[in-house]
Amino acid sequence: MTEPKLVLALPKGRVMEESLGALRRAGLTLVPPGSGRSMRYDAGDAVVIEMRNADVPTYVELGVADAGIVGKDVLLESGSRVYEPADLGFAACRLSLVRQRGATGTIERVATKYPRLASEYLRSIGSSAEVVKLTGNVELACLTGLADAVVDVVQTGETLAANGLEEVDVLLRSSARFVVNRAALKLRGDVLRPLIAALRQQPGAR
Repeated sequence: MTEPKLVLALPKGRVMEESLGALRRAGLTLVPPGSGRSMRYDAGDAVVIEMRNADVPTYVELGVADAGIVGKDVLLESGSRVYEPADLGFAACRLSLVRQRGATGTIERVATKYPRLASEYLRSIGSSAEVVKLTGNVELACLTGLADAVVDVVQTGETLAANGLEEVDVLLRSSARFVVNRAALKLRGDVLRPLIAALRQQPGAR
């Protein structure tokens, strides 16, 4: 009987090509979905499910996917219990506390897409600020007075500078991680362990 193919949960958007590239360099033969807009397709050596970055940990933890690629920031925010064997090194960014340039005074309200991480950070610095979850342009909360500060992902900092905002503190540094369902690692270890080893050997990975 032919062994079923690995099922991979991959983030759609700009990180997708880097993810496919890393997996190909690790030895998997993967082809794009073609002209259609397939969200789940046979890519050759694996079945690929294309989804929002934030959904990858859930699909992997619940076993719908054997493995996936997701940002460390999203993985921590999800609280999912998955195995995280490789830091792939790309899609690097930082999760930061941001305020209007020169702002002073107590922070009473923080807007963010990362309420879990923001709350943990605020507790760690002894702040009782209210955390408001947003899904759109978080920086807008600072500019409109909705919040005194925001916690959001920063890459170059150019958008912040252009809008009179600045980083006050860095909560964590993030990059793309290869994550694996814990049961799949035992059941499909013959495929997953060599793949993990190959991913770890790539430039920038660890």
